[in-house]
Amino acid sequence: MQNSESAGNAPQHREPWRILLTEDDAPVRERLRAIIEQWDRAVLVAACSTLQESLAALQAHAIDLLVTDLRLPDGNGITAIRQLKTLQPEAEAMVISVLADERTVLDAIEAGAAGYLLKDAYAIDLIDAVNDVMAGKSPISSSIARVLVRRLAGQEDTGRPHLSQSDLTAREMDILWGIAKGFTYDEIAERLAISRQTVPVHIRNIYRKLAVSNRSEAVFEATQRGLLRI
Repeated sequence: MQNSESAGNAPQHREPWRILLTEDDAPVRERLRAIIEQWDRAVLVAACSTLQESLAALQAHAIDLLVTDLRLPDGNGITAIRQLKTLQPEAEAMVISVLADERTVLDAIEAGAAGYLLKDAYAIDLIDAVNDVMAGKSPISSSIARVLVRRLAGQEDTGRPHLSQSDLTAREMDILWGIAKGFTYDEIAERLAISRQTVPVHIRNIYRKLAVSNRSEAVFEATQRGLLRI
């Protein structure tokens, strides 16, 4: 009698989970691909860069979990989530996106997303999130949880200091965009042709001006204030 599922609270399953990944940004897609492919509890069925590729993969493969971005070159990942629920209603869906506005979050959850993470998740965060989703839980980034709490409470988040795009330097706006796209410090430095050592200095200034303490909060606040339109 075999039972290899003894560690922690991980849910039992007979075979590796079949995961379909949809992400249009190549560096982010390859990073997530590597995380999934190096994990012995999952198998990557396909790594798609467009909505049409994702929809075709859903038609061609049985999967257990769709991990998708939302803003894709040819549409919205919410369409893929809806298609998943039509074709394979037992499968789960999880969003990994930079989008954190209330309407997008609610639309994704209403379409059937069981989890919603912002794109600053480290490898262990993604693995934990997949474990949670497949165990029937709903992993949600703290900033996304705030959106839902405000929605349920029926109130707007007030009291944040006013900040306009003019309060951020051009370089800070460039780096804020890199943060939103999920780039590493090295990738941001390479894309902007600046020293890697100066990137965290700019990021600290962005955090201070936005009154936040991490990437996901920075993206959330910038999106809510209209500084980012991704």
